[in-house]
Amino acid sequence: MLSNRGLGMLETEELSYKIKKYERVAEVEGLRVSILTLAAGNKVPWHRHTYIEDQFVCMEGPMQVDARQPDEAIILKNGDTLKIAAGRPHSVMGFNGGPCRFMIIQGVGKYDFVPCK
Repeated sequence: MLSNRGLGMLETEELSYKIKKYERVAEVEGLRVSILTLAAGNKVPWHRHTYIEDQFVCMEGPMQVDARQPDEAIILKNGDTLKIAAGRPHSVMGFNGGPCRFMIIQGVGKYDFVPCK
């Protein structure tokens, strides 16, 4: 259930992994915008999305997005952006295991989170 938290952010569902903070900024059918804060050592595990692409905006970094097909490690600094296509496996963490904060725009289409090894 979504509820207003007074800062213009919306509370969201529980995640299947542990991170410092997850805030939903906006959501309409087929599109959502969130801000994730990862503490040192936190990681969004390997996963892919069937229909949507992830667009990352690094707010506090640096951060690292590891991707497959092809294998890549992409480092984002404050203000950098990156788009990961639907179906491409990826994981996200702070660079060298440090903290980071980023906005993620997910769409357009039905959201899913498909774990990958």
